[in-house]
Amino acid sequence: MNQTRTLRFATGLLLGLAALSPGALHAQSSSSLPLAQTKAANLARMRAESLNGGLSQYRAASCMYETGAPTCLISRSSQGFLFRFKGGAPGWQQQVPANPSMETEVLVSRTGDSIVAVPYNGPLR
Repeated sequence: MNQTRTLRFATGLLLGLAALSPGALHAQSSSSLPLAQTKAANLARMRAESLNGGLSQYRAASCMYETGAPTCLISRSSQGFLFRFKGGAPGWQQQVPANPSMETEVLVSRTGDSIVAVPYNGPLR
């Protein structure tokens, strides 16, 4: 008898979950970051890595490894996503205090597919 109740409960739970409409699931995900921002952040970070000697010589700030890099995003406009972040030699963020040596700004298209400009990439300002 107890196994029957457990089976009924599990079946009811599965049927209830299956009844969720795709629209309900989409409504939850629409409050998350746009895919273009996530792509733009990855592209901006990779450009900085490339400009500064690759991963063997450079690491971007940890904010650039967050999905969509919201804390490094300076603006989002019709021109695209503008990110500003610090960077430096591998391990710079683990130092106490953290010791970045570079600052980078990258503007990525609204679609997140291409670099529009690199307004700054150099020593800390």
